[in-house]
Amino acid sequence: MGWFPTPAAAQAPLTEITQLRLERSGDSIYLNAAVQFDLPALVEEVLDKGIAIYFVADAELFRERWYWTDQKMAQVSRHMRLAYQPLTRRWRLNVSPVPITNAGFGATLNQNFETLADALDAVKRIGRLRMGDVAEIGDDPVHAVQFRFRLDTTQLPRPFQIGVAGQADWNITAERTAKLTLEKSR
Repeated sequence: MGWFPTPAAAQAPLTEITQLRLERSGDSIYLNAAVQFDLPALVEEVLDKGIAIYFVADAELFRERWYWTDQKMAQVSRHMRLAYQPLTRRWRLNVSPVPITNAGFGATLNQNFETLADALDAVKRIGRLRMGDVAEIGDDPVHAVQFRFRLDTTQLPRPFQIGVAGQADWNITAERTAKLTLEKSR
C-alpha cells in the first residue's frame, strides 16, 4: 500500500482581514480595512485573457443593546471590477458603491495600474468606506462591525460560473466581526 498525498489545489487560498478600523472625520464615520490574499494561478490566467473579475467588500455597523438584538445602524458595500486591457497593457480597476454591470459602469472611480501587483494592492486596501453621518449612527465610543470581503463569481461570464463551482481556487473570501473604538481622524 502506498501513501497518496492530497492535491494542494484542493485547499482554498488563505484570505484574511489584517486591519479593521473605524474613524471619525468631521461629521462622518469611515471604515478602513486591509485584506491579505494571494491570487491563485487559475484566476490570474483568466485575468490575463482579458476577462474581468469582481470583488465585493460589505460592512455593517451595529449598536449593541442589552435588552434586544443589536440594532443595525449602517450597511455599505464597495464593488470592484479588475480587468486587464491588452491594447494598453495596463490594469484597470473600477470602484463603485453599487454592483458594476455589463449595461454600463455608471458612476465609478477608475484607476489604471502598470502591474497586476499594484492593482491588487488597491483592491486589498479598503480605505475610507463611508458608513454614514454621526447624527444617524450616534457618537458611541465603541461600535460592533461586521466586515466581509469576497471574490464575486456570480458576475463572471456564464461559462466560467459553471466551471468554477466547487473549485477552491475561486473561493477568495474573508469575514471578521469586531468591536471597534471610534478614532478621530488625524
